[in-house]
Amino acid sequence: MADSTTTTTSRMPRPAASAPLRRPWVRWTITALVVIALIIAPLVLPQFANQTLIRIGVYAVAVLGLNIVMGYGGQVNLGQIFFLGLGAYVTAYGVNEGWNIALVLIAACLIPAVAGLLIALAAARLGGLAIAMVTIALPIVGVPLAKRLSDVTGGSQGTSARFSDAPEWTGLYDDQWQFYIVLAIGAVSFLLARNFVNGKYGRALAIVKENESVASSMGVSPYRYKVLAFTIASLFGGVSGFLYMVAVQYTSPETLSFGHSISLLAAMVIGGAGSIVGSLIGGAYYVLVPQATNLVDPNLTMISQGIILLVVLFVLPGGLVSLPRVIRRLTRRSTGGSSRTTADAAQTAPPQGPKTGSSAEGPENTERQGSA
Repeated sequence: MADSTTTTTSRMPRPAASAPLRRPWVRWTITALVVIALIIAPLVLPQFANQTLIRIGVYAVAVLGLNIVMGYGGQVNLGQIFFLGLGAYVTAYGVNEGWNIALVLIAACLIPAVAGLLIALAAARLGGLAIAMVTIALPIVGVPLAKRLSDVTGGSQGTSARFSDAPEWTGLYDDQWQFYIVLAIGAVSFLLARNFVNGKYGRALAIVKENESVASSMGVSPYRYKVLAFTIASLFGGVSGFLYMVAVQYTSPETLSFGHSISLLAAMVIGGAGSIVGSLIGGAYYVLVPQATNLVDPNLTMISQGIILLVVLFVLPGGLVSLPRVIRRLTRRSTGGSSRTTADAAQTAPPQGPKTGSSAEGPENTERQGSA
């Protein structure tokens, strides 16, 4: 009886908190609500809030590119900010030269992608440490190079390009128009990245990240996919550079500084490596946390950000995107613990069947003594 109780209790279904989210109509409903909220948001939010959301979108795309090469590809890239800066300079140059804005966007994507391709072709064969050293050198070399090429970059003073003011026919303010530009290009970027990592190329890249020898035995070229991941990351860096000019309309050598590249890396880790949603969280971290720490104490901004990074790494190694998963696991563990407690109680409970032993034999013995 106790065995059957234990088996029945242990087979009780555990509550699945995420089960409703797996239904297609629920996901589509949530997606539609999010899209509607994003379309309405710039019309009702103040200018400062719109500008903050625009910057989050800019750096979310930059973190997205970094996540593809590091989170999904397993390579080290410490120079993602270089491609953002390169895309920004290409955008400024094209606008100031009177190019069509569509051509400017294409150039801002392709030129960083080609630069990333050339760098990856040379460095991908040398191993992870060589790629790390090469990518470290990118922003270090990029800053003085931008200062020297003053005819193109504006030198130390930087360069500006106004092209994202709202057209009169829209009836929108500049921040609202810029919000919609960043929203449209950012949404396309995230959709393309999601299709890439969930498709055959993303699966092959995951095999390369897990074990290059196994990938080679399966006919998957590690070198080819490393180069591909680095090139795509550079392309998204160029996209974020274009969006940066949409939002700020000014760039300088400071945009390419190595400190910004490390901050992007920290944002990717805190948001969640190997996660599309984690890239969006990382963009929000990159923009919001410095603002919050500056409000607390501007002199302790870097220390506060370092403490936050350490806390997240120790508590949530998978980044903030793993928080719901951790909560569900803890909930299931507590539910499983209560189920095991019930099973243990049922297993140790005294049997409820007919009594045996001396108490059962007592009446019979009494009758025999009486008859004697």
